[in-house]
Amino acid sequence: MTFWAIVVAAGSGSRFGAPKHTALISGRPLWELARSALIEAGASSVVVVGDVAGGVLGGARRRDSVAAGLAEIPSEVEFVLVHDAARPLATADLARRIASRIDEGDVDAAVPGIVVTDAIKQLDTDGRIVSVDRDFLRAVQTPQGFRASSLRAAHEAVEGDAADDAELIERWGGTVAMIDGETSNLKITYESDLAVAEVLLGAR
Repeated sequence: MTFWAIVVAAGSGSRFGAPKHTALISGRPLWELARSALIEAGASSVVVVGDVAGGVLGGARRRDSVAAGLAEIPSEVEFVLVHDAARPLATADLARRIASRIDEGDVDAAVPGIVVTDAIKQLDTDGRIVSVDRDFLRAVQTPQGFRASSLRAAHEAVEGDAADDAELIERWGGTVAMIDGETSNLKITYESDLAVAEVLLGAR
C-alpha cells in the first residue's frame, strides 16, 4: 500500500524540562529516529511538524500540530500514519503492521496497544480509590494509522482537545482497530528515559 506519514515533534516537553524532540539517543535526535522507522516501513513521504530542518510549524496543541501536518499531504493520499517523535524506538515492522491493518478497509483507524501489567487504581473526586480491571485495558502507542479522509473529517468536526487522533476518530463516530504494540516502544517523557532508550536501542 501507499501511505504518507506525519511525525509530531512540536511539544514543549514540560515534564522533560526542554523540547525533547532534539534530545539525542546514540547521537541521533528523537525526531530523526522516529522518521527513519517510517521511511524504512515504506512511507512515500514523511512530514515532520516541529522546529527542525525542513519541518512544518506546529500548533499549541498536539491536534493542531497534526492538522498542520495534514495540510501538507496531498488530497489524493488515501492513508496516513501519525507518529510521535517521543517514541523513537518504534520499529518499521510496527509501522508496516499498522499500515496493513488500515489497508484492510473495514476501519477508519488502527492503533498499537500493549497489555497493562501494573495494578490500576482510579482516584475518585472524593479521594476514594477504586480498583480497575486491567484485563480490559491497553496502553496505546504510536504510530497510528488512518484513512486520510476520515482523519480530516474528524479534525474538522470534533471540538476540544484529545489525547491522540484515535480519540478524535472515536468521538467523530468512526471505527478504530487495535493490533499488538511493542513493549520496547518507549515513550520519552522524562530525561531519565533516555538512558533506558539507549539500552533498548543497543540491545536491538
